[in-house]
Formats: sequence, structure tokens, C-alpha cells
Amino acid sequence: MTSIRNQVSAAEWQAREELAAAYQLAALHRMTDHIYTHISARVPGEEHHFLLNAYGLMFDEVTASNLVKVDLQGQVLLDNTGLGINQAGFIIHGAIHEHRHDAVCVMHTHTQAGIAVSAQKDGLRMLSQHAMRFHGKVAYHDYEGVVLDMDERDHILQNLGHLNVLILRNHGLLVCGDSIPDAFDQMYYLERACQIQIAAQSSGVPLIEASDTVAARVAAQFDRPGRPSKDKHWPPLLRRLDRLVPEYKS
Repeated sequence: MTSIRNQVSAAEWQAREELAAAYQLAALHRMTDHIYTHISARVPGEEHHFLLNAYGLMFDEVTASNLVKVDLQGQVLLDNTGLGINQAGFIIHGAIHEHRHDAVCVMHTHTQAGIAVSAQKDGLRMLSQHAMRFHGKVAYHDYEGVVLDMDERDHILQNLGHLNVLILRNHGLLVCGDSIPDAFDQMYYLERACQIQIAAQSSGVPLIEASDTVAARVAAQFDRPGRPSKDKHWPPLLRRLDRLVPEYKS
């Protein structure tokens, strides 16, 4: 496929490379559902436009050039594949990008562990340090069917509010990040927290759950200003991609 690097700004191209990297990393970590989930990112300098995967490509096929640029009305502005976008993906991501201007990147998954936790009445439980980082930061949205109804956008936004983590009941997980690396980092640890919860529950023995006091302390530790891992986790992930799938930058 022909590169579109010369058709977009340098800032957009950088965002495309980072977003393609997030797709490839999601594939490596098995956070995919064939062609049916999405990671989106705002186009820098074009606040009413965002990038989304083409409808028909697997995550490990996503590159900087084949991401689709759309506006907040769902109109395709640039699509090197001719495949267009998934309507459900646009409804969810478009709603958040339109109303949550702090959400640079939105990541939505349908993983086995994520859906399993979404189907539990108590949702995410404070069974691990991975889960405790999200204490007080998780919202829930009740299942209304496949997201094809524009009216559901309002319900998603109401439930999400100012938070960055949304568990969609009987459906999956969603996170908002202030950058693409931030969104991937949050989703990775949210997914791991769900995997740990299902594994612990499957043991059939009594479980130890952290108190609200302890869990809140852990969440605050992860939010402390200047936490070095916030900036250090992304470069080694990109180095891994450069070794394994360098074509994501094309």
C-alpha cells in the first residue's frame, strides 16, 4: 500500500505511527477481537477529526498509512484502503472525542477476561495491585445491545462522566488517555487486572480483597506527579515493534 506520509502533516504522521503501534501491541498482547474493536486518536491540530482502523483489517495489519481519518459526523476524510469504518466503533469513539476534549486516545476491547469481569455484578474487584490502581476511577455502562443506535451515545457519556475507565456490562472494556501511550498503558493494566481476577476466582478458595483505604492509597501512588514509569514504558515497547513488525510505520 502506498504511503500517505506526504499527504498529512508531520504531527498527524507521528500520531499515525503511535496509533498503529498501539494496534500492533494490542495484537501482540492478544487484546483483539478479529476486526471488531477499535483504538482511536485525535488528529493533532484538527480537533474535530480522529483516526480509526479500517473496517476489515486485523489489528496486526494496521499501519500508519491505512488508518482512516473521519470527522465527528462520521464522514470519511482520508481512507487509503477503501474499506471505510465500523459504525459501532464510530458511535462509541465519536461520542467521546466530541465531548471529552481531554481524551486524545480511546481504546475499546472485547477480551475474554474483560467481558467476564463486565458480566460480574461487582465488576472490578480490588484483588491485585493492578486493580487497585483503578480504585475510584471505574464507571459502568449497562448493556443495551450492539452499539448501532445514536441515542446510546448520550448514555455512554453520562456513565463515563469525567472518568477515564468504562466497563461496558456484558460487552468489554474502554479507556481514555491523554496520549496514545497513556491509553495503552491503562488498558494493558486493566486487562491484566481482569485476567488476575478471573484466575483468582477460578481457584475456588476464599479471596483477600484490599480495603478501600489501601486501594485508594495505591491509586494515589500510581497518580503521583513525576512517576517515572509513566514516560519510560512506551519507548521499549516501540523498540520491540521495531524488531518484530517495523512495517507498522509505513
